[in-house]
Amino acid sequence: MAGSHTEVEGAIVTIVQTFFEHAGEEGKKETLTVGEFNSLVSKELPHLMKDVSIEDKMKQLDINQDQELKFTEFWRLIGELAKEVKKDIKAKKK
Repeated sequence: MAGSHTEVEGAIVTIVQTFFEHAGEEGKKETLTVGEFNSLVSKELPHLMKDVSIEDKMKQLDINQDQELKFTEFWRLIGELAKEVKKDIKAKKK
């Protein structure tokens, strides 16, 4: 992608890059294993996922039950977290 990004575009690029930085360290090149997912969550989402069981969340997101997350499966987590952030923001505006 050429040129500079808007703040939202940059956020999307960061999410994709972060996924691929962690993917493939243990398992397949373009998926997250439980260990990789745990590493990503611990490093990049410590506040938004602090009260979540990583193993349970992995099982919930892993639609095809292959013990690895493809980007599309991981993206569901981003959507869930965004909904929670939205609730928090709306509550603070009241």
